[in-house]
Amino acid sequence: MPTITEHQDLAGLKSLTLPAGRDLDRRDRSTLILPTSDECDRVCHFTLAGWTRVLEQHDNETEEHSQRVSSMTVQLARALGVRESDLVHVRWGALLHDIGKMGVPEHILFKPGKLTEEEWAIMRQHPRHAFELLAHIPMLQQALDIPYYHHERWDGNGYPAGLRGVEIPLAARATAVIDVWDALKSDRPYRKAWPEEQAITYIRAQSGTHFDPQVVDVFFQMI
Repeated sequence: MPTITEHQDLAGLKSLTLPAGRDLDRRDRSTLILPTSDECDRVCHFTLAGWTRVLEQHDNETEEHSQRVSSMTVQLARALGVRESDLVHVRWGALLHDIGKMGVPEHILFKPGKLTEEEWAIMRQHPRHAFELLAHIPMLQQALDIPYYHHERWDGNGYPAGLRGVEIPLAARATAVIDVWDALKSDRPYRKAWPEEQAITYIRAQSGTHFDPQVVDVFFQMI
């Protein structure tokens, strides 16, 4: 994944200044009330959900998709043994997994037929768009694996980095299964939703090529 520098991480903090000529004295510090970690998590989640609703207005195809993917990916990650303390990052990353589509032209997103090779090349840039949108937000550093890597494939034929097998972060491998599962069961401009049995058959067939076989096995134990 592309890297960012520490000074870029901290750039957003420079605007957090006190009124002119004011400093925090001992009395100020004793009365300052800081939000708890849980309160920060809730505020962040509602903020990210708001971004997702903006995306849904841009791309009707994703209506409620991101919320479902986020919820199911957290369940799957927990079943795969991801630590509870890390699940908040899984939740945020999965919620924003398609945020990069905001950088894809609407005539491609809404095209009712198959995309051309040139259009697919543009569509495949959306993980990079996601990175560009999110990389400078410190609280999302541990969530970036999902929007950036969820289109990688177990056999190495995915994008944007062509990672293979366990080179792909576990959270992204889990999201890949949930993303496709939910997409297959939803109406899209170019096809109707698939029946559940057809979606199950497809996911099983892609185990070991598109998807991590262990993740697929745990997924089917979960549903």
